[in-house]
Order: sequence, then C-alpha cells, then structure tokens
Amino acid sequence: MVLSCKDKSLEDPTPVASKSIQEYDVSLSIKWADMTLKLLRTTAAQTPPVAARALGYVGLTMYESAVYGMPDNQSLQGQITWLTTLPKPDLSKKYNWALSVNVAQHQILSDLFSTTTEANKKTLDSLKNTLETALISGDDTTVVNRSKSFGVSIAKAIWEYSKTDGGHEGFKNNFPADYKVPVGIGYWEPTENGRKIPMLPSWGKNRTFAAANGALPVPQLPKSPSYRENSDFFKEYKDVYQKNKILTQEEKEISVWWADDPSETFTPPGHSYSLAKIAVLTSKAKLDNAIEAFAKTGMAVADAFILCWRAKYTHMNIRPYTYIRQTVDPTWVPFWPAPPFPGFPSGHSTQSAAAAMALESVFGTNFEFTDTSWEGRPKDAKRNVEFKPRKLKSFWAAAEESALSRFYGGIHTNMDNSVGLAEGKKIGTNIVQLKFKK
Repeated sequence: MVLSCKDKSLEDPTPVASKSIQEYDVSLSIKWADMTLKLLRTTAAQTPPVAARALGYVGLTMYESAVYGMPDNQSLQGQITWLTTLPKPDLSKKYNWALSVNVAQHQILSDLFSTTTEANKKTLDSLKNTLETALISGDDTTVVNRSKSFGVSIAKAIWEYSKTDGGHEGFKNNFPADYKVPVGIGYWEPTENGRKIPMLPSWGKNRTFAAANGALPVPQLPKSPSYRENSDFFKEYKDVYQKNKILTQEEKEISVWWADDPSETFTPPGHSYSLAKIAVLTSKAKLDNAIEAFAKTGMAVADAFILCWRAKYTHMNIRPYTYIRQTVDPTWVPFWPAPPFPGFPSGHSTQSAAAAMALESVFGTNFEFTDTSWEGRPKDAKRNVEFKPRKLKSFWAAAEESALSRFYGGIHTNMDNSVGLAEGKKIGTNIVQLKFKK
C-alpha cells in the first residue's frame, strides 16, 4: 500500500537509451576546435586575455552540451563560480548528443565572435550545416529538434552567464584611454611599440571559472626593484641582455615558435588549445575524452590570464627593454619585441603551465607529441628563422619551453618565468580538481 501511494511525479524519469557521446566520431570536436582557432586568428582585437576568456566559454559549452551523453561524467553546474543553473534535458526521451554539441558550438562562437568578418560568419554557418547533415542520419525529426534545442539552450545560458564576469566585450577597450599609469621604481614604461596605455589593466578583477583560483593570493615579486648594479634585480635583467647576445639558432627557433603574436596567430592561449587538439589526434582519443580536454584547457587558460593580469598590475614590473636601456645599453633591442603590458609574471609561462595540468589530467604525464601548430608558416625573414615543429616529451616540457622562449626573446626575466610556471600549475590543478566525474 505504501509503495502504491508514492507520488510518481517525484521519481526520476526512466532514462531512454540514447547513444553515448563517445560513439560519435571525434572529428566533431576537432572541426569545432579548428573553427575556434580560425576565429581567434582572423577576428580583430583578440588580445591574449580576451582570447583565453573565449576559450573558457567555448570549452565549457562543448562540455555541458555533451555531458548527459557521457555516462561517467557530471555537469559542472554548481561547481563553476556563480554558475548555479543550467538547462537540463528530459532523460526520459531520446537525444542525439552530437547534434547538441554541434549547435551549441555554433551558437556560442556566433555570440563571442559577433564582430568577426562576414566571410567567417558564412564559414561558421557552413560548418554547422555540413556537420548537422551528417549527424542526423537515422534520427527522426522530433529527436533532431529536441537535441538541437537543448544545445542552443546550453549555449545561450552560458552566454548570459559570461556577460557577468567583468570581461564582456573586453575587445572593445583593450587599451583604456582613461587608465592612469602608475609611476615608481622598477615600474612598467612604454617599450619599443610606443603604446602609452598598457593592455587591459582591469582584467585581473574578472571572475574565475574555479572559485579556488579566484581565492589564490597574488604572488610576490622575488627580488626588490633596484637600479644598483650589485642588486639581485639588476642581475636578473643583465642575464637577459647577455643571453640575447649569444642565442643559438635553435634558441632563436624556440623563441619564434612560441612567440604567438596576436596579430598573426591564434594567440598564446590558442596555442594551448591547439596542443589539446594535437593531443586528441595523437592519442586517437574518443569524443568524450576530447571534449573533457578542450573544456579543461579552455577554462585553465582563461583563469590563468585573469590571475596573471592581477599580478602584473599589482607589481607593474618593468620590461627588460626599458630596464636594460636605462642601466646597461641605451641602444639595446631584444630579439623579440616586448608586449604592451607589465612583465611579472610571464603570461606565456602561467597559461602554458595551467594548460599542461589540464592536459595531463586527460592524457597522462609522459605524453610525447609533436607540436605542429605553426607548421607551414613562411620563414621569419627578419630573424632568419624557419618555423620547425617541436618534438616534446610531455605537456610540462612544452610549458617549460614556452616559458624559456620568452627569456630567449629578451622580453622576460627568469623570475617572471619561474613564478609564472609555479602559479600556472596551481591554477590548472584547481581546474582539474573540479568534479568532472561522477
């Protein structure tokens, strides 16, 4: 009698057997990753912090539109900072989860890159339509529409959530004219590019994906600013100057390979997303693992740029270009031009280390691969350097090489890089400690 009186409406619906996401071809995630990287490379004003933020939301959207088709995984709703509600599917009905991913990626990219070229918008639409035609095979119209509706609803919910993080439409004001540049001993000054306002000075105030990252303290500058020749601070910069005079050809190749100039490439965080793609292809991963890799990498680099920028604008650390000209050699020009923002800590180091932790959690710590991100690029004629793919023994080795490239480039000190790597490791670890698995 007790059983017969139970309210059936309070019971969970009986799940209907939908194909799990890993039964679909992994190329779905690869093609959307390629599209994302293309948009980063060809859309105006995609500075590294702005690009990293986009990757965080693109990765999260890919994951949340697929997670109910990943039996071992769970939604990040309630775990991501301030993300308290997301649409849920009706699991008593059938879904094509790949269709959900497809439309969700199209929707979030259309919103994030609304200012991209008309040609890019047509390519974006074409990719969605081409993949959809291939994915609907065998499903009736009701299943197709239900699946697409869920994917779009996830993307729209995450887009609305993104507007409250402090970085919404940051691309419109990368160099805010009303920012008052502070002055002090060892403080940042304009470098060879002549920009008087540094990039995105308020970015460090943005919301992080992982609450644990938002709570991390700002790292201390290891050495006190000083212009005395016997100071540890002076020695840091003198090391940069001396190394730049004796670079080997391979060291030049490393510097140029990891330069990730936003005006010509898909930026440093895009390079990390590219490594995720390469890892998926190298490992022949299933679609569920690929989606988890892209989500973790995207959110890791997004948080890395927030926290790195928080430290940069706390310390306002001077770049080698300026310091060395003031203290050692007034005519010195670094191998690579300095970016227009403070030095400490290195953004390359921070985001590369965060991405390494994300990728290690999916593919392991001793994962050998070849980074082909820039294969086929024309030779850097100014520096007489070819773009040669890098063979790497692990993701951490890639992070270390990325960091070292900035020292070789003459734009970062060793302390910028060592602290960046250490902080990035904490940031990436906090992302992977979110409960992706049930």
